[in-house]
Amino acid sequence: MAPERDRPTSVEDWIDAGFALLAEGGTNALRIGRLCDRLHVTKGSFYWHFTDIQAYRAALVEAWGEVRDGERRRFTQMQDVAPRQRMRVMMEALVNPSHWAVERVMRTWAIADEQVARKVRQSDRRVLSALQQAFLDDGFSPGEAALRSTIMFSAGVGLLHAADPGETAPAEVRELFLDFMLR
Repeated sequence: MAPERDRPTSVEDWIDAGFALLAEGGTNALRIGRLCDRLHVTKGSFYWHFTDIQAYRAALVEAWGEVRDGERRRFTQMQDVAPRQRMRVMMEALVNPSHWAVERVMRTWAIADEQVARKVRQSDRRVLSALQQAFLDDGFSPGEAALRSTIMFSAGVGLLHAADPGETAPAEVRELFLDFMLR
């Protein structure tokens, strides 16, 4: 039997546990029993907060969207930062090792689940818009800015899926990539 918790679980505890399980084992790891084991609680605690695993998964997707939107909203609020620095911040956020595994799982999950796909697209649109604005602010035409922001974002997502977990391109490679994109 799992040790008892010293405080009641909150929805945030369940969400954090879900993110941890997603990072460790993907969507197949999201099982009520595994969540309860991780939090050292009974299934009754799970059902106190969620009607079933589908409701839990929906809450997890919503929480991911809120976290990502909060992070990515700041990209649109960086008008006073030089375009190259804005792009650097966005690039580093996308492939940040602390979010790498969950980001990758969410994108994979989005292939099979329309609710997840909507959240991913919503989050991606925010980044693409901010990237496009950075290119515009650097003097590129609207067409060039749209093309370059799409290429830069797509390269970042590609790197996310191609890299080993937690691994990112070295800073000098990222800087060379920015040099290339800003030519």
